[in-house]
Amino acid sequence: MIKKLINKLLGKPEGTATPLGKRVEITAEEHRIDPALLDERGVKVVKGLTDAGFEAYIVGGAVRDLLLGRRPKDFDVATDATPEQVKNQFRRAFIIGRRFRIVHVVYGRGREHEVIEVSTFRALLKEDDAEQVQGNEKTSKSALDGKSHVVDASGRVLRDNVWGPQIEDAARRDFTVNAMYYDPQRELVVDYHGGLADARKKVLRMIGDPETRYREDPVRILRAVRFAAKLGFTIEPKTRAPIVAMGPLLANVPLSRMFDEMIKLLQTGHALASIEELRKQGLARGVFPILDAVLDKDGALPDNVHGKFVRLALEDTDKRVAEGRSVAPSFMLACMLWGEVQQRWQRLIDGGEGAVPALQQAIDLVFDARVGDISGRGKLAADMREIWMMQPRFERRTGSGPHRLIEQPRYRAGFDFLALRAEAGEIDPALADWWEDFALGSEDDAARCSISARDAAPDRSAQQAQGGRRTGAFGAARFGGGRQRAGGAGGR
Repeated sequence: MIKKLINKLLGKPEGTATPLGKRVEITAEEHRIDPALLDERGVKVVKGLTDAGFEAYIVGGAVRDLLLGRRPKDFDVATDATPEQVKNQFRRAFIIGRRFRIVHVVYGRGREHEVIEVSTFRALLKEDDAEQVQGNEKTSKSALDGKSHVVDASGRVLRDNVWGPQIEDAARRDFTVNAMYYDPQRELVVDYHGGLADARKKVLRMIGDPETRYREDPVRILRAVRFAAKLGFTIEPKTRAPIVAMGPLLANVPLSRMFDEMIKLLQTGHALASIEELRKQGLARGVFPILDAVLDKDGALPDNVHGKFVRLALEDTDKRVAEGRSVAPSFMLACMLWGEVQQRWQRLIDGGEGAVPALQQAIDLVFDARVGDISGRGKLAADMREIWMMQPRFERRTGSGPHRLIEQPRYRAGFDFLALRAEAGEIDPALADWWEDFALGSEDDAARCSISARDAAPDRSAQQAQGGRRTGAFGAARFGGGRQRAGGAGGR
């Protein structure tokens, strides 16, 4: 009784550990959102639902970015309409998901299509719900009544489709800056937890008890890191305090989701800042196997050629995102794992294996150790393998080989990889210069390149015959100078 009375005085619903907050409506004069930053189709979804008699708002990160004067990448919508009711309002709408059922409203077709994600307001998890233990799961009374709210023994939410009012939906969201709603028709921001004040102070604050919220969804730990890096926010002390202790819970998250979270950390334009934030929070090592292959024992990029190579690759990725150009996870991951591929490759060659089969075996070993079955057997792996297998081919510049190589669909990615190696000092920059001249120059330029390569071939053979160190696919001859790539890294 005393606990319930205290919860009531604190504004908590009975049986919950999360405060409901208080609805505050903020007008355009105060929030100063620029309507020009809005997405026409996101507004159209909101209008379609409100015209049908439902509540609907732009929600979450889009509102946060609008308040910060940024154009959001995605516009999500929250509503009191159920997924079935949302689906009935739009011609091209699809209910997806099991853990969280949401609706994708699709506009346009092909590469230009846009998806507006619509979620139904969700009810707050109540501690006092009756629980039925089934194996390693705890099923709430709502689930037993035919609804769906399931958590595992550690408190992680496995399935959750219990609808509720907006005030509880706001309390269910992770950080205060992500728990605001925007009505674009009335130009009104609805804020229950002081999100606007935190956004202006650049503070990332968890709603409710941080440890409990991390247990509900351990990926919130990584979201805290990503938002801090992306936005330049400080993680509020109480929100930061349990992060290291809660870190082991990430081992219970499905590998596919962890892989997706790593891609978000490294490929949304703030890769280097994300790695530094992981280090600050004690999470740089032991969370992502791919990062374990790259970072030193202190969680930083090593001060060697491969460390420089990875840093250049991540800087290039951040720059491309900032310029609105495409980025491919296969290229970034190929750069990050290249050092380990080289090490395994060299050991196989030293054991008597031929160079090409050794490279193929090294790639398989790295996939097994660092990528696994998540994406390591699909298109991502095929693209990474092609980039790596091209590198020894760049060493062969005579005959018809160069002409065949530049006709490969992934040639540009392979060349960009080669150019980064040259810029990092792993190989002679002259090799990358030669391929750039050969591929982009006139027919006369290509012919001159072929003649120069043919003339140089005997000298290289003589050097190897005399026992000189091979400078093949590893680029074993080191050169200290960097190289500025012409034209950037297009076509990846």
